[in-house]
Amino acid sequence: MTMELGVFSFGDVQRKVGKLGPTHESVTNLLEAIQLADEVGLDVFGVGEHHTEYFPASSPATILAAAAATTKNIKLTSAVTVLSTEDPVRVYQQFATADIVSGDRVEIIAGRGSSTESFPLFGYDLRDYDRLYAEKLELLLQINASKDGKVTWDGQFRPALNDIEIVPRPKKPMDIWLATGGNPESSIRAASLGMPITYAIIGGHVSRFAPLIDLYREASRQYDVSHADTRVAIATPGYIAEDAKDAKDTFWKSWSWTMTTLGRVRGFAAPTRQHYDSESNVDGALFAGSPEEITERIIALHKKIGHSRHIFQMDTGQLPHDKFLRSIELLGTKVAPMVREALKSE
Repeated sequence: MTMELGVFSFGDVQRKVGKLGPTHESVTNLLEAIQLADEVGLDVFGVGEHHTEYFPASSPATILAAAAATTKNIKLTSAVTVLSTEDPVRVYQQFATADIVSGDRVEIIAGRGSSTESFPLFGYDLRDYDRLYAEKLELLLQINASKDGKVTWDGQFRPALNDIEIVPRPKKPMDIWLATGGNPESSIRAASLGMPITYAIIGGHVSRFAPLIDLYREASRQYDVSHADTRVAIATPGYIAEDAKDAKDTFWKSWSWTMTTLGRVRGFAAPTRQHYDSESNVDGALFAGSPEEITERIIALHKKIGHSRHIFQMDTGQLPHDKFLRSIELLGTKVAPMVREALKSE
């Protein structure tokens, strides 16, 4: 079995003398990271849509289009596109353009988004959270599947389309994944639509998602979805250094800042080091460690859930950029070869 390994980022902003640095720097840093990920042989790089000072990657399709022109092999995806507050027509057009530039390497991971800053920004009502997503996902999939590029569609949240041609068209339909943070209904929705699924796991034990994955696969069988369309991806925080203790200590500084900052906004307590240590080992959601440790954990998780893609958010909480790049390098040159060797007989 092929295991795809990669990285995803929200365009983390660096800290300068006790305060956040310029957001423009985060975009150039992100392009450098994608270039390196391609050079070291990683399979996929994702850019997640956010609209905050510390996560300013507000236009993933633009960043991926720029990366598409300078990379050769790596798949490029959103991680995620907050579809509830986007126009599916423009999402399709932007990612289709990037896909053409890349030579058919661009994907979309469509989600509702765990952050809600895009709702007031674009004038949407949070009370329509799920209905917006369901309707817009339906339209995006219809556009992508259209044989001649023309779409007829009617819904509640955007003007109707009557035999409208939507361009440009890539050589083939793009891969569109459904993203979820663990809602059972999302697993069933992905199965009913014949979509591959990405589980975003930011805390707790990773194996607690096994029942959801079983639900997804069982529902896919009931909906008679082909095996090729039932891929499962896992997205977790992660950081790699040559020494396991150094990796855990370094990532703790970044992770604790992020969770403390988010906790102030969302109303949860800041994490303790004891809690962090329990989640950065064995079955925890935080994959911080040495190349050997991270390899063992990926393989062990694969044996439990059979996922075919694992991507890591490394640059969180102002992790120094040079350490981010080194972590990418170790994932590509150390971890990926060991994982591929271990799973090549499957």
